[in-house]
Amino acid sequence: MSAEPIEDMCLNALVATGEQWWRDAVIYQVYLRSFADGNGDGIGDFAGLRARLPYLASLGVDAVWVTPHYVSGGADGGYDVIDYTAVDPAYGTVEDVRALVADAHDLGLRVLLDIVPNHTSDQHEWFQRALADPTSPEAARYHFMPPSESPPNNWQSMFGGPAWSRTPDGRWYLHLFTPQQPDLNWDNPAVADDFDRTLRFWFDLGVDGFRVDVAYGLFKDPAYRDNTGDYSPTLFGHGPEQVMTTNQARVHRIWRRWRAICDSYPSEKMLVGEVSLADLTQVGLYARPDEMHHAFQFRLLKSDWDAAAFASTITEALDAFAAVGAPAPWVLGNHDKARQVTRYGSERRARAAALLMLALPGSAYLYAGEELGLPEGTVPDPARRDPIFHRSGGRRLGRDGCRIPMPWESSAPAVGFSASTQLWLPQPADWADYAVDRQDGDPTSTLTMYQQAILLRDLHQALGSGLASVTLDGDVIRVDLIARDGDPDPITVWTNMGSSPVSVPAHRLLLASSPDAGGPAGGRLTLDPDTTVWTRV
Repeated sequence: MSAEPIEDMCLNALVATGEQWWRDAVIYQVYLRSFADGNGDGIGDFAGLRARLPYLASLGVDAVWVTPHYVSGGADGGYDVIDYTAVDPAYGTVEDVRALVADAHDLGLRVLLDIVPNHTSDQHEWFQRALADPTSPEAARYHFMPPSESPPNNWQSMFGGPAWSRTPDGRWYLHLFTPQQPDLNWDNPAVADDFDRTLRFWFDLGVDGFRVDVAYGLFKDPAYRDNTGDYSPTLFGHGPEQVMTTNQARVHRIWRRWRAICDSYPSEKMLVGEVSLADLTQVGLYARPDEMHHAFQFRLLKSDWDAAAFASTITEALDAFAAVGAPAPWVLGNHDKARQVTRYGSERRARAAALLMLALPGSAYLYAGEELGLPEGTVPDPARRDPIFHRSGGRRLGRDGCRIPMPWESSAPAVGFSASTQLWLPQPADWADYAVDRQDGDPTSTLTMYQQAILLRDLHQALGSGLASVTLDGDVIRVDLIARDGDPDPITVWTNMGSSPVSVPAHRLLLASSPDAGGPAGGRLTLDPDTTVWTRV
C-alpha cells in the first residue's frame, strides 16, 4: 500500500496555504469536569485547568480543546446547551475563560472550545417559548410535527429509541440524541444568524477555534422521509441508512460561512468537525480549503488491534484528505470511546498505537489521560451518569469509564484531582499507580514516551508534517516518512501487530514504544510484538 501518488498534491497544497499552525499540531482534549478541580467541589473547572496549563506546555502540545463549558441542562455531559455565551457556574465565569486564554497564550498554547450547533437543551429559551406557543417564531427553529398516533417517521436516536418525543399538547419534536436535546432546524435563517454571533463572541474573547459537535448533522431531509436499511441503535452507530438525518449537502454552506468568519480575524482561527461517516472521501469534503480546517475521521479510533485495518485506514485517510489539499487529523481516543489500553488489550499495545499515530503526516489529537496509559475505569452502577446507561436500562455501560477524573499526585486526596474526595465520578482504587508525579521523569513511563515523541515531531520535519508511503507485510506496518524540504535522511516507522518478533532494517533507533526494545545491530533491529519504533534506515 502506498501514498506516493498523492505526494505532489500534498506539497502543492502546503505551498498554496502557507505554514498554518494547525496543519501538524498536537491538540490535547480536556474533558473539563474530569481534568482538574480548582475550587474543591469535586468537579473539574477552569481554575483547575489554568493551574495545570504548565503541565500541558511541558508535554509539548500546541493547543488544548475544552469540552462544553456552557450553562447546560446536564442531560448529556454539557452537550445540551441552555446559553451559548455563558459559562456554567460549576466551571467558572466568562472572565475565567478570558484568563485561561491569556495564560495559555503566554505559554505558547492555543485554546479551542466545543460548540454544539445540532441541538440545544430543552431548557433553552427558544425551546421553552416553542413549547408555550406553537405559533411563535422560536417554534420554527426546531423540528415540530403535528399531533398523531405514531411518530412522524422511523428515525432513531443515536442513544437508542425513537428520535421523536411528544410535547404536552401532543406535538412531536425531533431529537437525534436525548429527549432533552431537541434538534435545531438549520433551514431557518435565524438559527444560522445566532450562531454567527456566538462564534464572534468567543473569538473576540481570544479563543483560537472550535471543535464542532455533530458537524455532519444539522440539516435533515425536508420531506421527513423514512431512513432505509437496518439501523443499529448504538452510540454513533450511523451508516448509510441514516441518509435522511446526516450528511445533507446543504450542511457545507454552513461550514463555508463559518470559515469566512474565521478568516475575517487577523489571528488564525480554526475549526475541527466531528464527522463520523464511514466513507472517508465524504469526510474529506468537510476539510476543503473554504470549509473546516480539520475533519475528524474515526475509523482508526474504531479499528481493532489489526495491522491490515490500521494500514488500510491510514492510506485511505491520507488519500481522502490529500484530494482536497487538507491535513489528515488522527485520533485514537476521546470522551466517547473506551480507553485504548482496554480496547487493545494492554498498555504495551496502546503505546505502540500512539507512537504510530504521532508519526503520521497531519495533526494528532490526544485525549487527557491517554499519555498516562489510563485503562477504562470501572464505575459502580449507582454512580453512573451517562444517559446511554440509563436509557438502555443498564444494558450498555456508556462512556463514564473514560471520563473518570485525572490522577495527578499519587499521595494526595482524590489523587490530586480535587481537595474534596466526593467527586462527580469516583476514581478506581488503583488510580494512584498512573499519577503524573509517578511517571514524570521516569524514562520508562508512558508519559515520558509521549513527551519524547512530541519533542521529536518538533525536531524532525519528516514526523507529523512529512510525506508518507505505507506498506503492509503480514502483521507489520511500515511507514516511510520524507520531509517536505527534501531532507535526504528519511524516517521509517515500524509497527509489529503480530505475535512473533521480526527483523527489520535500521541503522539508528530514534524512539521505541516499549522500554525493553533493543537498538540496531549490523544494520537491523529485532522488532518485538506489540511494538512501534521510529528509525533511520
